[in-house]
Amino acid sequence: MREPRSWLFVPADSEKKIAKALESEADAVIFDLEDSVAPSEKARARDILKSLDKSANGPERWVRINPLGSEQLKDDISIFASPTFAGVVLPKAESGADVAELAHRTGNLPIHAIVTETAASLFGLLSYRHAPSLSAMSWGAEDLSAALGAASKYDADGKLSFTYQLARSLSLAGAVAAGVQPVDGVFADFRDEEGLAAEARAAAREGFTGKLAIHPAQVGPINAAFTPTADEIAHARTIVEAFAGSPSAGVLSVNGRMVDRPHLTQAQRVLSRAQ
Repeated sequence: MREPRSWLFVPADSEKKIAKALESEADAVIFDLEDSVAPSEKARARDILKSLDKSANGPERWVRINPLGSEQLKDDISIFASPTFAGVVLPKAESGADVAELAHRTGNLPIHAIVTETAASLFGLLSYRHAPSLSAMSWGAEDLSAALGAASKYDADGKLSFTYQLARSLSLAGAVAAGVQPVDGVFADFRDEEGLAAEARAAAREGFTGKLAIHPAQVGPINAAFTPTADEIAHARTIVEAFAGSPSAGVLSVNGRMVDRPHLTQAQRVLSRAQ
């Protein structure tokens, strides 16, 4: 199954926003039962999700539940009795043990863990290597900023402060170490399409293969950023074909440049994403 490029959050208590999200070009929609839904509306939000059309058409359907230990958790998990949903998004995960606990409680549904939302979470990124049912890891700056008591997550020049750059990098490395999809965090200004596109392209260059979105308008730029271009596909195919013709070679010349086995691995990933 292809990894989703765009993961679009939508409040689970808004039928209008849910309908718009499901009509979007997002690869995956995350129905949010956590931060975007007031405590008084969570029960109604669960009822809305339980009544969704079970058609398999459109984006993959995921649900962000409330954190482990929340009084809402048992009721959140009850909605997965329906086969409507592709997987569960776990907020405020602190270790692979949290994923293992949720996998046990949800019957081993695929899990997308958001792994940098608490102070303690930054020390457990390697523990996800053997977590059962884990399929993706993403990072979050807003909750981490609040947890750390920061006045802002940005430097004076408007760039992410070191702490949040570190969280982002650890999330990427942790996901790759665990063999699951690394997903970049949200770009908060949904009106700034140019800024979003630049950030998404940078994330793709670094190794992320998808990105969280908070508005349907962000889906197109994200999908474009994580879709290999025709030139990238052609170059990757040339590298793969060159090594196929010389399977015992460690280094080859391709279009006047020396390429080695790590380049082959990168080329194979490009072709896989292109499919």
